[in-house]
Amino acid sequence: MGRGCSSRPTKVISRPPAGVVDAPRHDRRRNPDVVIDCVAYHPGEVRHATDVFADCEAYVVISSGSAYGDEEIPKREDETALHECTDEQAADDSMASYGPRKAEIDRSVTEAAAEGVNAMSVRPPVVYGPHDYTERFDYWIDRVLNHGRVIVPGDGDCLWHLTFAPDVASALRTVAEEGTPGGTYNTGDRRLPVLAEWVELIADALDTEVEIVTANERELAAAALEPDDFPLYRPYPHVLSTAKLADLGWEATPIETALERTVKNHRESERTGRENGPDREAEKRVLSVLDTL
Repeated sequence: MGRGCSSRPTKVISRPPAGVVDAPRHDRRRNPDVVIDCVAYHPGEVRHATDVFADCEAYVVISSGSAYGDEEIPKREDETALHECTDEQAADDSMASYGPRKAEIDRSVTEAAAEGVNAMSVRPPVVYGPHDYTERFDYWIDRVLNHGRVIVPGDGDCLWHLTFAPDVASALRTVAEEGTPGGTYNTGDRRLPVLAEWVELIADALDTEVEIVTANERELAAAALEPDDFPLYRPYPHVLSTAKLADLGWEATPIETALERTVKNHRESERTGRENGPDREAEKRVLSVLDTL
């Protein structure tokens, strides 16, 4: 399952089974039973798709945990406020408007359901797993695989809820089969390790050892670094409640199993994720400072 666009050439991971088609959202000649929309980034696209596929048995679009406008722990589908979205934001392509656009996509789903369309959405947080072209998680796998000491920003306790890519796929199917029209459903790992724990879990999956070295803002500044320079760092916890999805019968893959598949694919690929974080020389400067304390 792919999502969005990438300039990186990719090979076909698997071909759709019989009865599954890859169709443009504007193609009215298609009459599918279920539509899974993985590439909607603007609310107008969803409004058009729910019009084109109004008679299908289910339409499920991928939204995002970024749709939430309030910082709460946890963020709940029917309680936590969403971002507002202006007309300008709805047509924008920048990351600054990503959350508002996804929030408006969710509202478009609700509007379509009010018109009788069996439309729903799934809200994942950051996705990791095999074939992840963003390489945010690959950065940490690469660090553990190639270096005995790894810098983790802050106290190592930042918490950003993640979700395994195949679990997003199973969530989409579960919602298509069991969801309520107009409903939105968070997805995410059952367990929520903090960043330092993720590094330890990666080391376990790689059957290696790693020394985690935490560095605060002042210590990182020795190499002109900031905590935000590291992938998967977030100053405030981002946690999604998945109880609503679990009530439909959905289950998350155990983290150990997910990591086994993720690191295996990383080793088979050419991904490093190094462009997503500080270069190793900058880390060495921080480590040398910490070694003198």
